[in-house]
Amino acid sequence: MEKIVGLINAPFTPFYADGSVNFEPIPAYAALLARNGLKGVFINGSSGEGYMLTEEERMQLAEAWMAAAPEGFKVIVHVGSTCVKSSNRLAAHAQKIGAWGVAVMAPPFPKVARIEELVKYCEEIASGAPDLPFYFYHIPAFNGAFLSMLDFLKAVDGRIPNFAGIKYTFESLYEYNRCRRYKNGKFDMLHGQDETILPCLAMGGAQGGIGGTTNYNGAVLSGIIDAWNQGDLEKARELQEFAQDVIDVICHFRGNIVGGKRIMKLIGLDLGPNRTPFQNMTDKEEARMKQELEAINFFERCNK
Repeated sequence: MEKIVGLINAPFTPFYADGSVNFEPIPAYAALLARNGLKGVFINGSSGEGYMLTEEERMQLAEAWMAAAPEGFKVIVHVGSTCVKSSNRLAAHAQKIGAWGVAVMAPPFPKVARIEELVKYCEEIASGAPDLPFYFYHIPAFNGAFLSMLDFLKAVDGRIPNFAGIKYTFESLYEYNRCRRYKNGKFDMLHGQDETILPCLAMGGAQGGIGGTTNYNGAVLSGIIDAWNQGDLEKARELQEFAQDVIDVICHFRGNIVGGKRIMKLIGLDLGPNRTPFQNMTDKEEARMKQELEAINFFERCNK
């Protein structure tokens, strides 16, 4: 299967003030991302509040992103849910509309505690889109699935024909590298932590990744990969440190899903509030966050 090279963005879901989905910004959103070096989108995941969307909303969002995607722009649809039958239907829909790939994270309930449970979960969902690359989204901080991804690769190998790889959003570069080296790099290991792109390039041989702060800082994060490829380690370090500075700011404002989404408004693309039960930022918090971003010259370097 084709391996992803470059960064895929995990977009926020735009909402109106009443909490309903707002599809209007998506064409401008897709254009912004492409203009700043992103290679596609990973929709309806954690940044997109996917578990808080109805099945119909998720399908409509997938259709809207497919309609807005520039030529060559990959649309990967996260279809994970607490109902495996629903996930299978969402996967089938993604294949029907021509999405590039599908993905799932482990469900938040019930907790997946064994490799075989996770394989069966993925197997049933992947069968809904047999012609698309299927990725597992490893983010145990969200669902408690602290399982060995190397053991998972060994168990899934040959069992799910369209299994493509893992979006790896965890702190162990050692495990990431072991997974990347499995059978001479058989599977696509997508780096999933924007704060450690450079060390993953150096140690893990990463080629592609999926990010959340790429929504507003994608040009800088893509620049890390470009600088590394050009052998300019000092520039890559400077860009990585700036990316960490931005992440430090959003951590003061409930992280990327809440604080990061409000940054989109500050750079000219208002995507509305977060859906309940997220605690939305107040106007005072927005003003403080803007001041913190100005202090690191964010608005001179952010996505345009």
